[in-house]
Amino acid sequence: MLVAFGLFCLTNGDPPKRITIVLYPLVVWFNPMGAKDLFHHAVKNALLKEQWLITADPLKIKIDGVRLEIDLAAEKVLAAEKAGRKIAVEIKSFLNASVITDFHAALGQFLNYRLALQMTESERVLYLAVPVETFTSFFQERFVQESVTLYQIRLLVYDSESERIIEWKD
Repeated sequence: MLVAFGLFCLTNGDPPKRITIVLYPLVVWFNPMGAKDLFHHAVKNALLKEQWLITADPLKIKIDGVRLEIDLAAEKVLAAEKAGRKIAVEIKSFLNASVITDFHAALGQFLNYRLALQMTESERVLYLAVPVETFTSFFQERFVQESVTLYQIRLLVYDSESERIIEWKD
């Protein structure tokens, strides 16, 4: 936690006869690693625990003048006689004040990333990684469920504390 102080000035009259300066504490939660990095590492470690091989961190895609970065790319050999399974994972924390704004941004990114993958690596399947807390609350709303169904969003539900994958939703 970081405590800083803000300055607040009160004036009395015009022109001011008396100026009162008040210092008030501002409490700011400070995470030196950053929430994005925390969730990124949690999902990456969860994939490694399930025997996925991380092949790109991040997965960089360039289409003409457009450059995109998807958080992770991974591969898993399912069986000796089968081809490997390739995925890309966009990791979201949903920690901002407005979950719906986070969802709008995540949906837009997901759709653009999926298109980019279809244009460059069509064998790779894109997943949107969401925290279990967000999945069991916000993602149960009818509007969100309809969006997930309509836009065919594949979800990877993860627990950031235990660094494990709770559920794959195809």
